[in-house]
This record gives sequence, structure tokens and C-alpha cells, in this order.
Amino acid sequence: FLVEDTRHIIKEAAQKSCFVCYKMGASITCCETGCDRTFHLPCAPDGECVTQYFGAYRSFCWEHRPQQAVQARPSQDNTCSICLDTVENEISYKTMGCPACQDARFHRQCIQRLALHAGIGFRCPCCLNQEPFMREMLTMGIRLSKRPPSWENVQEVGPLGQRHGRCDAGTCLCPGGREHAEEEGPWQLRLCNSCAAEGTHRHCSSLGNSTYSWECNTC
Repeated sequence: FLVEDTRHIIKEAAQKSCFVCYKMGASITCCETGCDRTFHLPCAPDGECVTQYFGAYRSFCWEHRPQQAVQARPSQDNTCSICLDTVENEISYKTMGCPACQDARFHRQCIQRLALHAGIGFRCPCCLNQEPFMREMLTMGIRLSKRPPSWENVQEVGPLGQRHGRCDAGTCLCPGGREHAEEEGPWQLRLCNSCAAEGTHRHCSSLGNSTYSWECNTC
């Protein structure tokens, strides 16, 4: 029966076009009653669609996806709490917020990368709330990992909220060692722009003085 069901699903998908790229073979249909929009999973981000990676694994198009009910930001500091780049003024598909502290804002891509790196330690990067925050992120389509945090594989985890403070380059060239860091110059420590769980001295990764963004090999 499973083989026949699979064949039936493939046959149906082959006849449906993706509303994002307009190509055939769209196997995902919006779960909203009466909505017949279909799309490919890789096209979901471009179409601002949401797939919930828990329970029934429901998917929604841009019109019927769940919306966050985050209130106005108290600090009005429109920067991503993870990468520190600018975010939109309003909550949207690309700009998300913490339901607990109502203050943290982050890009969807940034919080998705953090979720995969943090694993079972995933929580709000600002207020460190975990349970309500995690439920909200799942509802909004963020995929979580059940693995231990990725940084536990390379070093002992410090207190929550402690900034990463060592060079993780394959070969550290700093005379003072991996944990030596200066305010500027070749031995200034730069953290990964996506996960902030790994770092490098500028000189160890050949980063110029004008380079402000760096990503580790994992990201």
C-alpha cells in the first residue's frame, strides 16, 4: 500500500504547478481549507511559505501562514540580535521576534541557523527564554535540532550568554594563543556572523581591516 500511495502522490504532484516558480511537480499544498496553492519545498522561502516541522508537518502559503502577535518593540533598536544588521521595522516573514521578552528581533535566516547550531539548547538570544520561545519558533516554521549544541564538540560550554572568546581557525598564528584578543589589528577576534559559536583572529583567516563579516566553515 505504501508503494501505491507514493506513486499516487508523485502522479498528483506531477500535474500541479508551483505558484512560486511556476514549474510542475509541486508536492506541497497549503493546509488552509479552500486554498489550492501548491509549491516545492525549496521554493518555500522565496514564496514566504511556512512548513511546520512537528506534529502533522503542516504547510501554509504566504497568505495563510501563521503570524506572530509580537507587540511594538520597547527599545526601537531595529537591529538583528544575532548578526547585528538592520531588520525591518515591522514583524514579517523575514523579520521575527521573541514572544517572551517582546524585544529581540532577528532575521529568519539568522534564527534558523542558530536553531540548528544550538540544538537542545535553543533559546532566545536576548532574554534566554526557552519553552514559549521554542514553541513559537516551531509554529513559525523554524526547524529545530535534537542534537547537543554544536559548540560543545569543540570546547566546554561556559555560562549562558557568555560571548565566545577563542580563535577556532585550523592553525592559530597568534603568539598569545587562541584565547588572546585585541581591540583592533591582526589579533582582533571576529565571531561567526551567523552562529557566533566560533571565532577567528583576523590574521588567522586573512581578514582585512575593512572586513566586518565572517562565517565559520559550519555555516
